[in-house]
Amino acid sequence: MPRTFHQVGRRYGLRGPWVLHAVGLALSAGTLVRVGGVNGSGKSTLLRLAAGIDTPSAGRIEGRPRTAYVPERFPPALPFTAYGYLTHLGRIHGLSRRTARLRAEHWLDRFGAGAYGDMPLSELSKGTAQKIAVAQALLAEPELLVLDEAWTGLDAEARDALDDAVTERVAGGATVLFVDHDPGRLAGAVTAAYEVSGTSLVPVAQSAPRVRIDAQAPPGTKLPDALPPEATHETDPSGTVRFSVPAAHSDALLRALLTAAGTWHIHRVHPLAARER
Repeated sequence: MPRTFHQVGRRYGLRGPWVLHAVGLALSAGTLVRVGGVNGSGKSTLLRLAAGIDTPSAGRIEGRPRTAYVPERFPPALPFTAYGYLTHLGRIHGLSRRTARLRAEHWLDRFGAGAYGDMPLSELSKGTAQKIAVAQALLAEPELLVLDEAWTGLDAEARDALDDAVTERVAGGATVLFVDHDPGRLAGAVTAAYEVSGTSLVPVAQSAPRVRIDAQAPPGTKLPDALPPEATHETDPSGTVRFSVPAAHSDALLRALLTAAGTWHIHRVHPLAARER
């Protein structure tokens, strides 16, 4: 288990008020965990504790996963180019220089920032600097990824790319803990949700997550005989069939498509936001 909170409390100063008190939280492998709450409620404090940046004032936190953290504000005034910074961080994570550089190029390209790799961080726009902040967290393939408003400042394509990257990390067995101001962010894939209320962490009930699978086959191809329970589908004008299925049955639907008569091409697999289900 990557991280477990046992009656954790945090306050600033020996006699300062408790920001968090008696918090219990189990962050299991392969889960996506959302934290909500009003501004100033202690969400960022919780994430900093999970990332190991802050230490508890009371209680204890167990587990030492390989962790990466994206803060709410990225400090761009560092004496590096974008590639230099990412390569340096990769080396700190134990990657070879070549591997760190290749992963830096991969993630910058994926977030649409490859053209800025040789530019000093101090000269980057806020949005591009945020892409660097996200890239540094992903290049080390962390077991625990902590994202504090990481989508803020990203353009629409980069936000989608981060959604996909988070889904991939979770599918690969990592844990992702995040805060975001958009209530629909990754709603279809969230495993557990909490809200910071007062000094406590309160569970929030989640609707059953669903996954959409876009697939296409030659004209006249029949649907698989046995679709998983609660699977639905519709065909758009291009001939693409948009399947919707409970997340627990998504693998079964993929198997049905890939082993069906005819040739099905899978175009995209992604979680559905709550408003789409």
